[in-house]
Amino acid sequence: MIEEKIVVGSEFPLNGLLTIPDGGSGPYPAAVLVHGSGPSDMNEAVYGVKPFQDLAAGLAQHNIASIRYDKRTFAHAKQMAKLKQITVKEETIEDAILATDILRNDPKIDPNRIFIIGHSMGGMLAPRIDVEGGNYAGLVILAGTPRRLEEVMLSQNEEFLQTANPVVKWIGKRQVKKLFAKFEHLYDMSDEEARKTPVLGKHVMAIYFKDMGKKQVREYLEASTKPVFVLHGEGDFQVTVKDDFALYKDILKNHPNATCKLYPGLNHMLMPVVYGDIRKAKKEYSKPQHMAEYVIADIAAWIHKI
Repeated sequence: MIEEKIVVGSEFPLNGLLTIPDGGSGPYPAAVLVHGSGPSDMNEAVYGVKPFQDLAAGLAQHNIASIRYDKRTFAHAKQMAKLKQITVKEETIEDAILATDILRNDPKIDPNRIFIIGHSMGGMLAPRIDVEGGNYAGLVILAGTPRRLEEVMLSQNEEFLQTANPVVKWIGKRQVKKLFAKFEHLYDMSDEEARKTPVLGKHVMAIYFKDMGKKQVREYLEASTKPVFVLHGEGDFQVTVKDDFALYKDILKNHPNATCKLYPGLNHMLMPVVYGDIRKAKKEYSKPQHMAEYVIADIAAWIHKI
């Protein structure tokens, strides 16, 4: 593969890499890789794993180009922390569309065969990014969720507390109850009120959740006929088969061109399960390993069919 340094955006410039297959003949199909939640570098590095680096290299082996870049909250953390009214539009969506435009204007890329590959929250946002300017040939959703973010947070906390010791459980339940009381009237708030109401610390306002949840993933997917490929690890403890993958299958059951595939023995990063325990998440991702090659091969085969 050949990797070219690129910069996404100008107001908040983001370093990135355009990965091109070496030895093939373009123009190539290409994918924009969109991160999950939280600050991430272009490889979406989490402790000992780098899923986007694996994905870019693997796709190149299958004659597919890709673009990946540092997330805005990673590259400009101090500036972003001062923006109290931030939503996923500023955090994720704008940069994904800017990266897509780079691909569309590159003669090595087929402008009609550009795909989005969103991981975790990036997968959750993929249908919205498509509608708001991405205009992709197809959507690949890796370990995503069609639920609202606050619902996922609640279920993750409840899962963690189920196996906690009695003292931690008692303290945790009180904290979770207090946190989610803030979400009780979220969608009844005006945008102005939501912009002034902190929900996570001093910097994350209610508008972040309200903006993301006001139109749910189901609405985007049910209104679209674009090809969709949903991939999920059976050992994922962050978004689960029961709550998330099953819901995707239900939403897409009448979709004319949707594929949902479950991978036994893989975790949230589509890598082999290590502990499979939400309480050991840090240890789960601290062991250096790679995204399963057969997952990347499935993504590549799907893209080549579109």
